[in-house]
Amino acid sequence: MSILKAAGVVKAFRTPAGEIRALDGFDLEVNEGEFLAILGPSGCGKSTFLHIVGGFEPLNAGQILVDGKVVNRPGRDRGMMFQGYSLFPWATVAENIAWPMRVGGVDEATRAQRVKELLSMVGLPAGGDLYPGQLSGGMKQRVALARMLALEPRVMLMDEPFGALDAQNRELLQEELGKIWARYRRTVMFVTHDIDEAVALATRIVVFTTRPGRIKLDVRVDRGDLDYVAFRKSQQFFELRTRLWEALREEVLKARQEDAGA
Repeated sequence: MSILKAAGVVKAFRTPAGEIRALDGFDLEVNEGEFLAILGPSGCGKSTFLHIVGGFEPLNAGQILVDGKVVNRPGRDRGMMFQGYSLFPWATVAENIAWPMRVGGVDEATRAQRVKELLSMVGLPAGGDLYPGQLSGGMKQRVALARMLALEPRVMLMDEPFGALDAQNRELLQEELGKIWARYRRTVMFVTHDIDEAVALATRIVVFTTRPGRIKLDVRVDRGDLDYVAFRKSQQFFELRTRLWEALREEVLKARQEDAGA
């Protein structure tokens, strides 16, 4: 069943050199419970599209529907997780996680219990009294993930959330996110430049063309009964990675040619 539908989306930016179209006639439908990874060359409109879905960027034309309702502003049905550490520095870890529940009117006892559960889920059971300045980058993103889960959104929007982390922490967080998704099966839209990350996590992957962004390739990921670690070592993983890189490489080279001719 479809939870999100983008139809005829146009997004343009005005620059001193003229208008730049990030998206032009863009269409996409996402089913409930999918983990959709979005790949594409830099500047192709991946993050722009995610921010439009989140209600943070206006459209020039077209329409986006979530659960049949037009998106024109941020809402509690969509949670956003950014690459940067978007935590409140003056609040403790527990207060950061509890914030969306407090805004939503959840009572204090329920908030406290839910924070405890979420801290355990992201591997920080004793971290509630710490402040963001006391955390490593990986720990901050765990807290940001817990805060988004506290919102209980229908759609989780993740814009390169692990891009600033070192390779070891990135892979561990990928594995943890995969387990959390398998437990809750919430719809995820995940922008990344990392093909391995997309293949390891997603149930479906789309590759954007160079600007203006459209869908070049749309593939399902079949990992059978393999877990995260086993799938990353499998032949299916490497075959799909190769297919995606071939499609993505063409678009990256096109983008380079266009930039060189600009």
